[in-house]
Amino acid sequence: MKISFHGADQNVTGSCHLVECAGKRVLIDCGLYQGQKEITAENTGDFGFDPANIDFLVLTHAHLDHCGRIPLLVKRGFQGEIITTSASRELARLVMLDSAGLQEEDARYKRRKARRKGKDESDIHPLYTTLDALNATDFFGRKASYNQPIQLAQGIQVTFYEAGHILGSASVLLELEEKDNKRRILFSGDLGYSGRAILRDPADPPEADIVVIESTYGDRQHKLLKPSIEELYDAITTTHDRGGNVIIPTFALERAQEILYYLREGVEDGSLNKHLPVFLDSPMAISATEIFRRHPDCYDEESASILRSGKDPFKLPGLRFTRETSESIAINQVTGGAVIMAGSGMCTGGRVVHHLRYNLGRSKTSVVFVGFAAHGTLGRKIIDGAETVKIFGEEIRVKAKIYTIGGFSAHADQQGLLCWHKKTGNPSTTYIVHGEERAMDTFASKLTNTKVVMPELHQSFDI
Repeated sequence: MKISFHGADQNVTGSCHLVECAGKRVLIDCGLYQGQKEITAENTGDFGFDPANIDFLVLTHAHLDHCGRIPLLVKRGFQGEIITTSASRELARLVMLDSAGLQEEDARYKRRKARRKGKDESDIHPLYTTLDALNATDFFGRKASYNQPIQLAQGIQVTFYEAGHILGSASVLLELEEKDNKRRILFSGDLGYSGRAILRDPADPPEADIVVIESTYGDRQHKLLKPSIEELYDAITTTHDRGGNVIIPTFALERAQEILYYLREGVEDGSLNKHLPVFLDSPMAISATEIFRRHPDCYDEESASILRSGKDPFKLPGLRFTRETSESIAINQVTGGAVIMAGSGMCTGGRVVHHLRYNLGRSKTSVVFVGFAAHGTLGRKIIDGAETVKIFGEEIRVKAKIYTIGGFSAHADQQGLLCWHKKTGNPSTTYIVHGEERAMDTFASKLTNTKVVMPELHQSFDI
C-alpha cells in the first residue's frame, strides 16, 4: 500500500492525492492550482502519475481547487469511475464548464496579444476545452450517500461523511485490505464548521489509522458569526450613507448563497433597507443558486423549514441576476447605493475584476472580502494593503475602504480542525495538506497524539 501527494502540498490549491492498494489506484480529488504564475504553471505539468492507470477518482467536493483538473485528467487518458455525492456531481459539472470557458477565453486573449506583437501563436492552447469538460462528465458513475459504504474493488471500500463546507461536500474514509495489511485512511477534504446558515454541521469523523487533513486556517480562529453579520450590515449601510457601492468578491459556490441568505435576513429584520439593490453578477453563482434550491436534503433544519414554508431563502426584493455581459457592463453606470456580488472570490478573474477597476479608485466605495485569498492573488494584495494594484495592465490607486470579515469562511478554524482531528482517535500518522507554510507549521505544533508529516509535491509513502 502507498499514498502519494500531487497537489495542495505546502500550498492551498490543487488538491490531489493518490492511494495504491491491491493493484488498484484511487485518486482523491484533482484540483486546479490558483494564484501566482509560478503556482498555476503546475497545471500544465505532469500529474506525477499516469492518468490512464487511475481506476477511481473520489471527489470530496466541487470547488475548482478540488475538481478543476478533472477535464485535463480525462484529456490525458483517465478511463476510470468518478464517485461523489449527487450535489457535488451537479456543481462539479458547472465548475468544470465555467473553467473551460475561462481557459478558452484566456487562450484567445494570449493569441491576440501574440499576433499584435508579431509572435508565433501556434503553441497557445487552452489547458482544456468545453468539449473536454463535457467529456469528463461521462465518467461520473455511482452517486455517494453520506454514511453509506461503497465497494470500489476487492479490499477497497469508501464512505462519505458530511463535511459542512459547501453543498455536497464530504470527508472520505478509505478502508483498505491487502494480504494481511489493513488500513483506514481518512481524508478531511475541506472542513466547514458548526452553526453556519444553510448547511448541516460537519459530522463526527470515524476513527482512522492515517489522517490527511487540510490546514487552511490552522494558525487562527475565526471571528464569531453574529458580529461578522453585523459588520457586513454596517459596511453596507455606512457605504450607502456616503453614496458609494459595496463590492463583494464572491465565491460562486456556498459563499454567494450564504451572503444572499444573510442579506435577506437583514432586509426582513430591518437591519438593511428593504429597497437595497443587490446585483448577483456571476452566471456561475446564479446557476449554483438554482442547484442549491434542488438540494434541500443538504440543508440544516432551519433552512429546510424556510423552504418548506414556501419562502425562498436566497431571495430579497432588490435582487437582480445579471447573466449577460451587457447587463454586467451596465452595472458600472450605478455610481452608488448598490451591493455588487461578483466572482471570483480571490479576484483572480471574472467580472469582479472589472468592477474593481471601476470602483477601487473611488473613496466612497467599499470592498468587502468574506473569504480566503491565496498569496499572489489580486484579492490578497488588496487585503494586505497595497496602495496600487495592476488591473488589465493599468495601475489603479486603492482609495476604496477595504473590509475583511473572517466569520463567513467556509473553512474550519484552528479550533475546529483540532476538534475534528481529536475525534479520529489516535492515528499513527497525520499528513497536513492544503495550507500555507505558517498555517501548517502552527497547526502541526498543536497535534501531539500522532506523527505529523507535511508532504512535498509528488512525495510517496509506504503505508
